Amino acid sequence: MRVLALLTCSSALVFSPQSRPGRPSVARRVLEATAAPSSVASKEALVAAANEFDLKAYFGKKVAAVEAALDASIQCTTPETKKIVESMRYSLLAGGKRVRPVMCIAACEMFGGTEAQAMPTAVAIEMIHTMSLIHDDLPAMDDDDMRRGSPTNHVVFGDDVAILAGDALLSTSFEHCCAGSTAVDVPPVTIVECVRRLGEAVGAVGLAGGQVMDLECEAKQGVSLEELTWIHTHKTAKLLEVSVATGALLGGANGRDVKQCETFANDIGIAFQVADDILDVTATSEALGKTAGKDEETDKTTYPKLMGLDGARAEAERLYQEAIDSVVPYGDAAVPLIAIAKYIVERNS
Repeated sequence: MRVLALLTCSSALVFSPQSRPGRPSVARRVLEATAAPSSVASKEALVAAANEFDLKAYFGKKVAAVEAALDASIQCTTPETKKIVESMRYSLLAGGKRVRPVMCIAACEMFGGTEAQAMPTAVAIEMIHTMSLIHDDLPAMDDDDMRRGSPTNHVVFGDDVAILAGDALLSTSFEHCCAGSTAVDVPPVTIVECVRRLGEAVGAVGLAGGQVMDLECEAKQGVSLEELTWIHTHKTAKLLEVSVATGALLGGANGRDVKQCETFANDIGIAFQVADDILDVTATSEALGKTAGKDEETDKTTYPKLMGLDGARAEAERLYQEAIDSVVPYGDAAVPLIAIAKYIVERNS
């Protein structure tokens, strides 16, 4: 009930740029620019820098920190909770790319914040993402028995425990964001805004709404590109959007900066789904760590189905270019995010 009360109160909060504490920023603020901040030359230079950026080393360092924080975030403290904690940890610690928490940290650092300031929210986002995977895999939804190369949660623990483990991860995400952010002295107004955004991202105009429409459109004839994009704007891109937006807020970004970051993340979120749809057609189950060809088997509407493989690849590239345009104003500080965006579009698993 306390979480619900907090979310209800936070929805009425006006989060003004003036209420955020001043922090030294490594990013050039959009509001300070009087002319159009992007140019072909600056964009080309940043893309070149992103191509040279050692993303493997960057991810290795960030993911190691995220994994340690995830491991510490959920521990069994009483024998009565052993089973549900085991189920929660089974999926939360099952590996994965950790793209969302790393993007949260990268956005925070882009505006001069620190990894420590972003980590509680980054962990909360990964808890929400894990919840969505547990629920998506259930027989009543996507009915998958493999995830990240291992049996899915409901296969190991049963449908009942899997549902409850997902519920517990969702509620724990809000608790962890609040308690962890308070411990590293994030201002209360920033914490409340982050929690408000997390709540929105998982609700009717977020993961839940996108998943419902996705289920309604399964095997439906005549699903349009606009409908498919709505689904994945909310089901897929929304969590990437909140990752980058909350990271920016925690780093001290102003309102217009946050909007730029949201545009970047939404484009990359859709590109992520386009790439996922392409891989479902072109990659093996072994490479994906989940069942390949499932979309075609269930007659699911996908970007390759509507646009063809070449058209889907072109759409992913278009979204990638549009995303880069949104963060060009922040100069070299945006290179890690641009490199991550490139990886998302070009990944092979």
